[in-house]
Amino acid sequence: MAENTYDIQSLTEEFLKIHGGTKEDITIYFAPGRVNLIGEHTDYNGGYVFPCSLHYGTYLLVRIIYDSVLKLKSMNLPMIAEVCVDKPITPIGNTWVNYPLGVIHEFQMRKLRLPGLAMLFAGNIPNAAGLSSSASIEMVTAFALNDLGGYKLGMIDLIKLCQHAENEFVGMNCGIMDQFAVGMGKKDHAISLNCDTLDYKLVPLVLGDYRLIITNTNKRRELAGSKYNERRMECERAVGDINIVRPIKNLSELNLNEFNELKGKIKNDIDRNRARHVISENNRVLNAIESLKKNDLAQFGRLMVESHNSLKEDYEVSCFELDTLVEEALKVKGVLGSRMTGAGFGGCTVSLVHKDNTDNFINTVGESYEKITHLEASFFIAEIGDGVRKIST
Repeated sequence: MAENTYDIQSLTEEFLKIHGGTKEDITIYFAPGRVNLIGEHTDYNGGYVFPCSLHYGTYLLVRIIYDSVLKLKSMNLPMIAEVCVDKPITPIGNTWVNYPLGVIHEFQMRKLRLPGLAMLFAGNIPNAAGLSSSASIEMVTAFALNDLGGYKLGMIDLIKLCQHAENEFVGMNCGIMDQFAVGMGKKDHAISLNCDTLDYKLVPLVLGDYRLIITNTNKRRELAGSKYNERRMECERAVGDINIVRPIKNLSELNLNEFNELKGKIKNDIDRNRARHVISENNRVLNAIESLKKNDLAQFGRLMVESHNSLKEDYEVSCFELDTLVEEALKVKGVLGSRMTGAGFGGCTVSLVHKDNTDNFINTVGESYEKITHLEASFFIAEIGDGVRKIST
């Protein structure tokens, strides 16, 4: 199994090489990635999601420096950025630094003055895997700035701030699920979240003899950003068509019966399919949470498969590689369910696998996937961790 790990001592040594100072001056923060168990492309439609935070994530080491410069470096990606805290922050090309810079810009817009900072990011979330490395970077930055500046912004404020940064500064019209899961996650729990109201409950993730296995297609996700924004526009068009006969703010205000009565009002077949996915997916999320509470993991698994099929057929955000992983996973003994997770067009699947079959699952699916796609998949057994936090001073 693939896993990129860091230890605090080695990160501290690397920080001192890059930014200087002493280890006593360094404060260390961590924000997890997330995996969404079910409820895809519903968040920006005001719907229901069911994510959990992972033990993989982003470390941020910070030292206050006594000038007006922010120095940003990553252990994972090239480029060191330096910006002046006293001047307006603007995007730097199409680079990773725009995620923390967007957060810094949000603090500037709120007139929250920042000190000079030396910052080192290090992540063990697989790149472009759809496990929210961007939200992890945003949230760890916001949490650190809030803590170091003593601004006392609440977690929900930080979550909204980071979503706004990604929407407006980076240009990705994401919903709020990723930042919410990174900020509010709790060990061994998933989050039942209504993305319209932000009402949420922490649900114990009791899987008994089963494990969650995340499988990365390792396919480049060139289309994910543009197609994500395209899907959002298609859903907004569907809302506009329905609004002619019934005022609604978002698709998730409708249940399946109401959708079936109103679907003929949606002019475009593609928009109608997108709406059907969103509304049926909301129903699946609610049923999946109830199944988990009843310890009916078989039904939870069936709903995972239904979710994938809807994402494949109605929302059209899956791809050959994701479909292959799901198809091959469902052939393996001890697998209750499997589905794509994240925006799609590559990235990862999540599968519910009996603990006695995990090695067989990894070997069998890995071999089949490579034979069919000529790509090598990566496998991660998910451990459910806490949300963003300070881990060392």
